[in-house]
Amino acid sequence: MNDMNDNELRYGPQKSPMFAGLVTVALLLFACNVYLFWRVQRLETTTSQWTSATSQQMAALRGAVSESDSAQVKKLDTLERELEEARHQADSTAGQAKIDAQRHAEQLAKRLAEAQKQQQQELTEIQQNAATANTKIEGVSSDVAATKSDVAATKTQLDTAVADLKRVTGDMGVLSGRIATNGQELATLRTLGERNYFEFTVTKSKLPHKVANVQIWVKKTDPKRSRFTIAVLADDKTVEKRDRTINEPVQFYVSKARQPYELVVNQVTKDGITGYLAEPKVEMARN
Repeated sequence: MNDMNDNELRYGPQKSPMFAGLVTVALLLFACNVYLFWRVQRLETTTSQWTSATSQQMAALRGAVSESDSAQVKKLDTLERELEEARHQADSTAGQAKIDAQRHAEQLAKRLAEAQKQQQQELTEIQQNAATANTKIEGVSSDVAATKSDVAATKTQLDTAVADLKRVTGDMGVLSGRIATNGQELATLRTLGERNYFEFTVTKSKLPHKVANVQIWVKKTDPKRSRFTIAVLADDKTVEKRDRTINEPVQFYVSKARQPYELVVNQVTKDGITGYLAEPKVEMARN
């Protein structure tokens, strides 16, 4: 007994620390379990809250997505309708433009046909006019040929007539131009155009007879001898020409002419004289 007590006494104190350690470990484990249980409960609560919030957010997101999809669908539908309308309008516009183009082409074709027809008519008319003109030209050519022949004949006759005209010296000693003894020769002189010619018939009178720009008095006539006496008034000067014969140039000067005036009497009668006055065409003062 004493030995046991001694052992208990010996070993009792040695077993107390171990027991205390076990108790401590057990307490720690218990505390850990309590903490873990609390953490699990907290985590479950947090997870439940997060899951609920997430579900709400997902629900809201799904709603937003659904609304967005609906809006997009409507927008696409609207675009499809607008596209269809645009295509229809384009087709309609193209069709109208095609109709307008065809109508314009028909109008152009009609105008072209009318222009070609008018051109053909004008060409036909031109050809007809050309044919008529050729006929007229042929006629004119014939007339011209005939006229040339006539002109040649006339020239020959004129040359002959001019050759027959006489050149004589006037009563003032100046060589006269060609003189005419009758109406036909006077016409030849007019054709030559060297002078201006004025025919006259002057009878005996107390008053002078004006011929061109001079005045003539018949003083005396002698039909048997074909002689006459006249007085000529020019530049306020009177010159008497006595006992002159027919076809003799009676010459006198006028202040404005370099060449002398010539008076030719072709016929002498009892009552007067008949002839012509030849006036120079070039009139200028004599030096």
